[in-house]
Amino acid sequence: MQEIYRTAEPFAKLPPIQRKDARAKALGPLIDDFFVWVAERRRNEPGRTLFTRALGYATNQEAELRRVLSDGRLALDNTRSERALRTIVVGRKNWLFYGSDVHAQAAAAIFTLVASCRLHRLDPLDYLTALLRVLPYWPDDRYIELAPKSWAATRALLDDAELELPLGDITVPPPANA
Repeated sequence: MQEIYRTAEPFAKLPPIQRKDARAKALGPLIDDFFVWVAERRRNEPGRTLFTRALGYATNQEAELRRVLSDGRLALDNTRSERALRTIVVGRKNWLFYGSDVHAQAAAAIFTLVASCRLHRLDPLDYLTALLRVLPYWPDDRYIELAPKSWAATRALLDDAELELPLGDITVPPPANA
């Protein structure tokens, strides 16, 4: 496995089409050797252990594990996905103790807002700080302009000097479509 990762490392910055071709040439034989090794070990390894279960998993998922050879957009592993899910798994036990449904709904709204900020490449703390500064002065019928999806355009219209002050009026720009 280390050899597979070591061999794939130089291809990381290539465009997906070139990465696919490079992987097929360089990683294809290594992955073939890996699955031959898995098959041999599976035949010769007695009992039901973590190791034999891992070998069984590799055998059952061979087609899926080989997809990195046919799609250059895929990562060699799912570490990033698992890291993203870890937050949910760790938090799940904590979420049992919110105290009430109202508290849980408020927390869910905050989590959703933070996730939306990340989706739109906004720093959640910077966004929420500016949002709380602007919100009291913003017209009720234009709240959609304050959503993370629209924030970059709205933020560009705001006066930086006004936002830096801890208190004071905020000049609301005219609607973007006006």
